Amino acid sequence: MRRKIWIIGFISFVLLAVSGLAAVKEEQKSEGTCFSKSLHYTGEGMRYWYEKDDGLKSITNIPYNQLDCQKCHAKSCDVCHIKKEDQKCSYSVEKAKDMKTCLSCHTRAKATFECGKDKGSLDVHIAAGMVCADCHKGQDVHGDGTFYHSMRDDGAVKASCANCHTPKEDEIRAHKVHRGKLDCAACHVSNSISCLNCHFGNFLKTGKKKGNFLPPVQDWLLLVNYKGKITSGSAQTIVYKDKKFIAYGPYFTHSVQAKAKSCTDCHANAATRLIQKGESVPMAEFKDDKMVSWKGVVPLVPEQLEWAFLNKAGDKWVPIESNEPPKIQFVGYGEPLTKIQVKKMAIPFKK
Repeated sequence: MRRKIWIIGFISFVLLAVSGLAAVKEEQKSEGTCFSKSLHYTGEGMRYWYEKDDGLKSITNIPYNQLDCQKCHAKSCDVCHIKKEDQKCSYSVEKAKDMKTCLSCHTRAKATFECGKDKGSLDVHIAAGMVCADCHKGQDVHGDGTFYHSMRDDGAVKASCANCHTPKEDEIRAHKVHRGKLDCAACHVSNSISCLNCHFGNFLKTGKKKGNFLPPVQDWLLLVNYKGKITSGSAQTIVYKDKKFIAYGPYFTHSVQAKAKSCTDCHANAATRLIQKGESVPMAEFKDDKMVSWKGVVPLVPEQLEWAFLNKAGDKWVPIESNEPPKIQFVGYGEPLTKIQVKKMAIPFKK
């Protein structure tokens, strides 16, 4: 009798083990399918905008698959999860959640934190000891099984201010006035970071970023339209064989401040007054062998924003002689502000 009970128990254990193993394999298969469609794996975001008709490829004529960009994309779990200790490798969730792991590829965010720390405007979340994984959960990293063209596609990124914060729309005047018109980032992101004048030709020759673009600037914040709301944006300027290129788009720089901008930071500020008068905003000027950037909030009106474009002559930068206007692309589904929006911004704020 005992033997019979033992045999039944053993068979039950084996069946449970087998079914459990099958479930694990199925979960791994599902996770693998998700990851293979994730933006971290495909790199589709960069390829998609680069190869569009108005993208950078229209100037370089180099297919995306011939660039070195793919080296930055994760082709297996090992890139983020492998932990090496005493010449032994093991899989680690802790390593994947380590900020250093994320910032080894996300160098723009790394530069944001470094600049913010130097300027005393470090992101409030980073200052509080939070890490990327506190907001960007598994689906943001591994994907959700859907193929996305861009992180700006609906559903591609699940991280959102509203996941943790509930805006007090009836208690705060600015929330009440701008309800449904402004995204949180428009007021709570202090500035945007951009590496201007990327010398794409030199980068392709040397494979090195250092020395082929100007140091990051974190002095201004562009306001752009995105999905029916005004939000924070940025710009990247690029040079390729004397040809000029500008990419404008929504961009969530991780330089969030607990205290929002004041009303006068945007309303009737220096940039808006210039644009309203029909003049241009000198976003990047080359003075005394240095690039001087504009400071403050700027509404995105492309035809009234001026950027200096430079060539490399030895170790020095020199202005490009060509008067050919830059080619402009709007990435991430961003759009310029309308005349009506700029007109409203140009009205002085009254308490």
